[in-house]
Amino acid sequence: MIALNNISFDFGGRYLYKDANWHIKPGERIGLVGMNGTGKSTLLRVINGEYQLSDGNISKPRDLTIGFLNQDQLSFETDDSIINVAMMAFARALELEKQIEEVLKLLETDHSDEVINRLSDLQQEFDALDGYNIHHKCEKVLEGLGFTTAQLTQPYKKFSGGWRMRVMLAKLLLQNPNLLMLDEPTNHLDLPTIQWLEEYLQSYDGTVIVVSHDREFLDRMVTKIVEVSMQKITEYPGNYSNYLITKAGRSELQQRAYDNQQQFIRDQERLINRFKAKASKASMAQSRMKMLDRIEKIEAPEEDNREINIQFRMAQQSGKVVAELQDISKAFPDVNIVKKSNGEIVRGDKIALIGANGKGKSTLLRMIAGTENFEGKINIGYNVNPAFYAQHQLESLNINNEILDEMMHHAGERTENEVRTLLGCFLFAGDEVFKRIKVLSGGEKARVALAKTLMQEANFLLLDEPTNHLDMRSINILVQALQQYEGTFIVVSHDRYFVSQIANKIWWIENETLKEYPGTYEEYEYWRAKQEEEALKQAKNQPKTAPIAAPKPEVKAEEKPKSVSNNQIQKLQKEFDEIEKQINRLKKEIAANELDFGSPEVLGDKNALDNLRVVYERNKQLLEQTEKRYEVVFEELARLQ
Repeated sequence: MIALNNISFDFGGRYLYKDANWHIKPGERIGLVGMNGTGKSTLLRVINGEYQLSDGNISKPRDLTIGFLNQDQLSFETDDSIINVAMMAFARALELEKQIEEVLKLLETDHSDEVINRLSDLQQEFDALDGYNIHHKCEKVLEGLGFTTAQLTQPYKKFSGGWRMRVMLAKLLLQNPNLLMLDEPTNHLDLPTIQWLEEYLQSYDGTVIVVSHDREFLDRMVTKIVEVSMQKITEYPGNYSNYLITKAGRSELQQRAYDNQQQFIRDQERLINRFKAKASKASMAQSRMKMLDRIEKIEAPEEDNREINIQFRMAQQSGKVVAELQDISKAFPDVNIVKKSNGEIVRGDKIALIGANGKGKSTLLRMIAGTENFEGKINIGYNVNPAFYAQHQLESLNINNEILDEMMHHAGERTENEVRTLLGCFLFAGDEVFKRIKVLSGGEKARVALAKTLMQEANFLLLDEPTNHLDMRSINILVQALQQYEGTFIVVSHDRYFVSQIANKIWWIENETLKEYPGTYEEYEYWRAKQEEEALKQAKNQPKTAPIAAPKPEVKAEEKPKSVSNNQIQKLQKEFDEIEKQINRLKKEIAANELDFGSPEVLGDKNALDNLRVVYERNKQLLEQTEKRYEVVFEELARLQ
């Protein structure tokens, strides 16, 4: 569909890509990844025709339609309603609708064949464009993106940047272009909306390219990862998890090749230095020098997933109860948040507060931090020293300070070396610590603000959307930091991977009540799915007019139903044992597949890599099916025994 051939693009004298190639095929769902500054967003603009290449060419069909969502669209202003802005996607259909109305009005006084034929032609084209369903389509997509029916008629300009971006996304989805390019679409979306977008894109007819730092979103949505790194564009089959496995193998091979070449260069330089002064060996030394000049240098692989070791001090350990929420209530003029709700945070809790936008997650965090008025009581426990991180704290940074100065003002007894070590963990190394805050990007400012928060020696952290503006490497650093943190924290986040890595308890607000699941995010998701499945089953089985049920005879707990025989139980037990063996075998095969992804034989052979990916996906699917059967048999055995 689109071919990028030997493209080069330099920005301010620095090449982002040099002699890079990429072929985009119809129907692909591509995740475009790479470190900040490698040129992911620039590459989308190059494909869109906004930037001219320094060298190379791009070939694409003349009838190709491209839809591009980027942050620049936030500058769009209008007094129109949300539904009307989204309806701009159907410009031709709207024009036809207007013309049809005009012809129908004319038909009241003019019944000529010319007018009737004109109306027929317009209606035929309007029907071909599915014009009679455009209003329904608009409402469906906008409501899928989180808007209520009442909001659809409200003015676009009334909404914040994040909600405006959703309208622009809806308009783009409704245009249904051949190539859909989305630059960080999940940045302004809550969890239910992200899940809706995943499902929508999975069934999208065209090609999709997404720049995203949401690992879970990439894992569920894409079929290929394309990495921009070291001025090259590299393709990896499969989702983001497969990319990490394959890349680790490639990086290991590249590191070995780099180390071997560096050792070879050092050996040759020693020989040259040893013999260049001797007349009899001078020509040999000169020859080796020329050889080293001509050698094609192997680059060391970029490391964007390094392990860190941050030691966060706590001035003191808190008491067992960190905070107690007693009959708390909070309401705004147009929405109730919580009513007479209770909760408890104990030492060691790692709480993720999740849910849709507008449910009051950030409000609840501010209530606990003491910066929001409310009814009821929140009792902070003994020796609790809190630290609160919110998005507005980026604005509280002194923009005229250098990074190191800004940190030292809040360093307490820490030495400059300790602060610089901490900044190094947050990717500010060497002279970068002398950058002024005002020249930093949003992501860099967020890292400085996070580093300041984590430096306060607090034993209770309150973090509101800490992964916003962070790239994957920075998110990984924050994950490691929170995993090593010995205090208590509560985090508001829509990033499922981030939450799954750091939380041991889940909070959410439902029906104006704070609710809790005492487990990890994966366990919560499994429990939630079971709850929804059970509710759906009960709804299906519920008759429209429920008859009065006759009382059932009591069955003693130790009695088994008469129809159950020991043979049936033994048969189930045998099946259960077999399934358990099959699960263990599949897990071993999957582990072996993952190791094979990094082997040189597979990495060097595209067919072998594709075949291995098919086997790997099949084994994962079989494991999922087998585990479901395992649960069914287990529950049946538990019921009968």
